[in-house]
Amino acid sequence: MRKRDFIITSLQPWDMPIGSNAKDIALEISKQNRVLYINTPLDKKSFLKDRNSNSPDYLQRYNVIKGATSTLRQISASLWVMDYPFSIWPANSIPDGKLFDWVNRLNNKKMYQFAKKTIKEINFKNYLLLIDNDIYRSFYAVEYLKPIFSIYYRRDNMTSAFWRKHAPRLEPRLCQKSNLVVANSPQLAKAVQTYNQYSFDIGQGVDLSNYNTNNSYQLPKDMENIPRPIIGYVGWVTSRRLDANLLYQVALRCPQYSFVMVGGEDDFFKKHPLHSLSNVHFLGQKKQIETISYMSHFDVCMNPQLVNEITIGNYPRKVDEYLALGKPVIATKTLTMDLFTGYVWNCLGAEEYIQAINEALIPTSSDIIKKRIEFAHTHTWENSINKLYSYINI
Repeated sequence: MRKRDFIITSLQPWDMPIGSNAKDIALEISKQNRVLYINTPLDKKSFLKDRNSNSPDYLQRYNVIKGATSTLRQISASLWVMDYPFSIWPANSIPDGKLFDWVNRLNNKKMYQFAKKTIKEINFKNYLLLIDNDIYRSFYAVEYLKPIFSIYYRRDNMTSAFWRKHAPRLEPRLCQKSNLVVANSPQLAKAVQTYNQYSFDIGQGVDLSNYNTNNSYQLPKDMENIPRPIIGYVGWVTSRRLDANLLYQVALRCPQYSFVMVGGEDDFFKKHPLHSLSNVHFLGQKKQIETISYMSHFDVCMNPQLVNEITIGNYPRKVDEYLALGKPVIATKTLTMDLFTGYVWNCLGAEEYIQAINEALIPTSSDIIKKRIEFAHTHTWENSINKLYSYINI
């Protein structure tokens, strides 16, 4: 597909410090088409509560609201990012029903009336709309923007956790009103086929251009005094996605190994007994480009995922990143992780994790390492977006 105009709305701000599917999709589509990426607006509660935040995605939107930065940025010849110069009403805490719908529509109307001015400014016409998991703030986007074709991209099960109150009612309706639903795993696509028969898995793309085993990555200073072997994880350290109790049991029973967690922690993890174990090291949030150095110096990489409604169909991008560095990888077994059979130790419970760690630490052949790297590089954004194009019927 070439020389078309795409508008992307996403829950993931363009400026977030870790990688995002939505951003990578925008970059890939913009190679052959024009793309306007619309940043999700701050709500009034976040605008006031987080004003001391140093997070780049917050600061960008805050500065736009304060008038210190332009609402529109041109990233490349064919890619623009738009921020809203206002905040919107927080809606998730409102009971599900008519009041929530009224507030949500009010937010949507304000957002997309402004967005239409930007769309006209950059002369986008006959555009396609791709909604990235944004159930609330993009719920009325089709009605207000009137695209020639609409796509709902489902990369997480949004009918649980934070979105449990409204998403179970709204997501099926969003699927129904979309021309196409695509997902990054077979499970996520299958779950909504009853709402839209045109629901397909397009796989997961991962940008692995910086993951090269020929590079020499410097040992991070905060790892210099950590004893080896090191079993490591990179990503958000959150109780919604990681099994803290599993980690605790494995680390407690394996004092001869160091367990390193690289990423910002939620309050649950900050207070967890894991912090009482001398062989567990929390190194905090790092810039995305820095995380490669940490991964490259892990002896074993892990993804101790908590199996729940959010993660059961989740595609873990970090596993491909680990494999692209040739690392042995241990992960919690899920339906989606079956895709990695033969390249990853898929485990359930502490016993299997400990056994897998012991096996993974045994030196392996260069041929096995090469196969890990080659497998990871089959999961490209080019392949994923080409599958998306094949399902667009206009």
